[in-house]
Amino acid sequence: MRAEGDQEDWTRHRREVFEAKEQALRAAREVEHERATSLIREWIARYEEAGIRPVPLRARPYRGSGTLRTSLKGWYLKQDRTLAVDAEGRYYVMRVDGGLRSRLRGATPDPAPAPLIVGRGGRDGDSFQLEELLEMRLQDPVPA
Repeated sequence: MRAEGDQEDWTRHRREVFEAKEQALRAAREVEHERATSLIREWIARYEEAGIRPVPLRARPYRGSGTLRTSLKGWYLKQDRTLAVDAEGRYYVMRVDGGLRSRLRGATPDPAPAPLIVGRGGRDGDSFQLEELLEMRLQDPVPA
């Protein structure tokens, strides 16, 4: 009987530890998102001062080719146009479902939490500091 109680205590303790770690991770992501969004908004002001106007943003389908129109206006962060920010400072991964409805009516990508390190955990050379990407766009705007 005692072993059963020990097992329940251990299981409860592990669950509490897991929940605490998950909560800390969520809080850290939220802080990172807030810092990144603040940085994006600062750079948007710089783009506007430099005369770099927002452009209509297009998304790519998960499968297939071509692009889909969106109702968004903003700036692409990468030359391949896979990442963008809109005029309100929201961050987007410009990939969407490319079904027939999206092709006819346009697509609406959802904003994603903005990271301070874009591509974290990816291949070598695929990760960038967000500030580096924002600076590159100021120096070399992606054409419309």
